[in-house]
Parts: sequence; structure tokens; C-alpha cells
Amino acid sequence: MKKFALAAAVAALVPAAAIAQNIATVNGKPVPKARMETLIQQVTKSGQQQRSPELEAQVKDEVVRREIFMQAAEKAGIPQTSDYKAQMELARQMLLIRGLMEDFKTKNPVADAEAQAEYDKFKAANTGNEYRARHILVEKEEDAKALIAQIKGGANFEELAKKNSKDTGSAQNGGDLDFANPNNFVPEFSKAMTALQKGEMTQEPVKSQFGYHIIKLEDTRAATFPAFDDVKAQIKQRIEQQKMAEFQDGLIKKAKTDHTFSK
Repeated sequence: MKKFALAAAVAALVPAAAIAQNIATVNGKPVPKARMETLIQQVTKSGQQQRSPELEAQVKDEVVRREIFMQAAEKAGIPQTSDYKAQMELARQMLLIRGLMEDFKTKNPVADAEAQAEYDKFKAANTGNEYRARHILVEKEEDAKALIAQIKGGANFEELAKKNSKDTGSAQNGGDLDFANPNNFVPEFSKAMTALQKGEMTQEPVKSQFGYHIIKLEDTRAATFPAFDDVKAQIKQRIEQQKMAEFQDGLIKKAKTDHTFSK
């Protein structure tokens, strides 16, 4: 009798355990809890939402709705259509490629030492002074000379920049380029700007690939640079993107194909 009672108890527990793995049934078909967990992981992965009873309830509703719609689609014969099969193949390709890239990222993490080295290299290239200049950019040299004459005659540099500069990004701010490292500018501009003293303006137009510049130096300061910890995440992300691009290029170069890529 004891053996029979034990067997009956075990038999009674098995269906209950199976039921615990499902969140609902739809037309007699169980909806696995694993689907709900997978969708919750996708939703919370970005960090924009945290797991909560409210989120779980919303996801459960969504999973059950999907099961209802999937059953209706199967009943309508959608899985047998050519369009469905083509879309499924595209989805399979995307999932495979995404999995490959995630696998590469996992196996090739960016170390803090790599980020530090990149930070040090960039910082070394941006030491020295930063310059705050204004400029007016025009197409013709004679136009630049005429504007220089107006400024020397008392005209306001900022107002002339707003009206005449074809660099629309800075023109609306009176030609202000804010503080920047000289290396950020084309050589002709940088050379003319760094030769000025605070408050001075170029006496002749400065020619570059963009046209003719009139440059006024507003101020200088020692170069400022953010702390490593403040930019470490961005640096790691950039290195990760570079590694990923190199990985993809390597696969393409090694592949034997008669196709010629357009780029």
C-alpha cells in the first residue's frame, strides 16, 4: 500500500510540474513560460525598462496574444506561402549573423589597457593651447578684401559674419568657432590663426580649399581634456566597433567569391 501511495503521489506531481512551465493554454495548446522569459530578457536588455510585476503582466498578455494570432495564421495556411518562407529565410540569416557578431564581441572584449592606450594617444595629439576664433568665409578674394576694409573702418565683425559668411554653421553665431585645437582646422587656417595675438584679425584673406577666410582671434587657453574614467566607455565602444569592422573585412577578404563589391 505504501508503494502504491508513493507512486500515486509522484504521478500527481508530474502534471503540476508541467503546468508550472506554462503560463496559459490557448485552444488546448500550452504556452511555455520560456517564451515569456525570452521576451522579458529582450525588453530589459537595453536597460530602458526594469523587470517588474507590471512588465511581467504586459509581456504575458503579449505572449498569449501572439499564440492566438499564430494559431490563426497556421490555420489560414500562412506557413506554406512562398512569402512566409522567404521572410523566414531572411530572419534566419539575420539571427545567424547577429549571433556571430555577439560571439565575436564576447570572445574579444576590449581591455581597460587598450582603452587607456587609445586615450593617451589622443590626449598627446591634443595638448598645447586651444584657440577661440571667429571667421568669415567667402568665395572670392575681392569680397574678403572688401569686408576687411569695412571692419577696419568700424564695421562689426560679428554682424558681417552673419550677413556674408557662407559657413552657415558659425555664421549664425557671428562666425564663432568656439575653443578648438589648431589641428582641427585645415593647415592654412591653423597657421594664420595661431600667428595672431588675442583680439587681432588677419590683414589679408586666408585662402583654403573652402574659399577665403577673414580670421579674428578671440582668446586662447591651455587645452582641456576629460578624465579617462569619464570617457572610457565611449573609447571602448569605438575600439569595439573598429575590431568588429576588421573582423568583418577579414571574413570578406578570405571568402572565395566571384562577386565584386561596389565599395
